Amino acid sequence: MKMAHVTIMTAHLDESAAFYEEIVGLRIERDMRSDSAHQIVFLTNAAGETCVELVKNEDAPYTGGGLLIGFEVEDAAAYREKLVDSGMQAGEMVFPNPHARFFCVKDPNGVEIQFVQEGIDE
Repeated sequence: MKMAHVTIMTAHLDESAAFYEEIVGLRIERDMRSDSAHQIVFLTNAAGETCVELVKNEDAPYTGGGLLIGFEVEDAAAYREKLVDSGMQAGEMVFPNPHARFFCVKDPNGVEIQFVQEGIDE
C-alpha cells in the first residue's frame, strides 16, 4: 500500500503553502484557494511521489505536537546552515547512527519537519 498524502489542517494556508514550496522544495500541484468553501493546496515533489495536502480550517487547525514529517536531503549540515543563515530556527544536528544525520524545524502550524541525510559512508 502506498501513502496518498499527509493532510494538515491550517489556519495559515498561504504561509504553509509558501513554507512547503520554499523550505521543503515541493511544488504546488493543485491550488484550490479560490474555492471559498474548501480552500485546499496539494504540494508534491518533482516525481509526484510525495504529497502534502494543506486544508484551511480556522475552526480546528493542527496546533503541533505528536507529529513529525521527514524529508530526505543530500547534505543535512549544509541545508541546516542555509536555513539558519536565512533566519529560520533549526534544531541541533542529530546523529542517530554512523550512517544518518538530521535536524528539525517547525512549519507555520507547529508541525515538526525533519530534514534527514541517510547513506553516509564513514
